[in-house]
Amino acid sequence: MSIISHLVFIALAWWALQAVNFEKFLRPNRVFQARILLILLSIIVGSLVSNFFLDYLFWSQQLPQVFS
Repeated sequence: MSIISHLVFIALAWWALQAVNFEKFLRPNRVFQARILLILLSIIVGSLVSNFFLDYLFWSQQLPQVFS
């Protein structure tokens, strides 16, 4: 479950980051470095969101035990 969640959210982060115009912030002729940065940002954002989602799912499953 967690591997699928991480992959889905990394793909979503990649897709969402495609909308940002990074060319304004990067030096010219640094295409390879820009792609690596985009990949790393996608992994970081996707992993953070996936961890939040998985924690929320786990906590919501534990909630009935708190009140019983």
